Amino acid sequence: MLDMQQVSLLADYFILCNAESAPQFRAILEQVRADATAAGGRCLHVEGEPASGWVLLDYGSVVVHIFDPELRVYYDLEGLWSKARLVVRIQ
Repeated sequence: MLDMQQVSLLADYFILCNAESAPQFRAILEQVRADATAAGGRCLHVEGEPASGWVLLDYGSVVVHIFDPELRVYYDLEGLWSKARLVVRIQ
């Protein structure tokens, strides 16, 4: 998770994660949506689909990026936003 508050007006936080398969993409999407709804969040926009290798869920102040591992390396959002503070990294 990247703290974007000092480097971008797009969102306060970016959450980036990998999905290794279509079922894992769906499971992550369902869990993010369920947890966000339970916390009172509302998804403003969804971009992409599991088959594309990248799904973005926009909750306003929090944007969730779910990547195929190869596309995550290719787009390198952590490198692009390297001035953002790393809040947590789980491997």
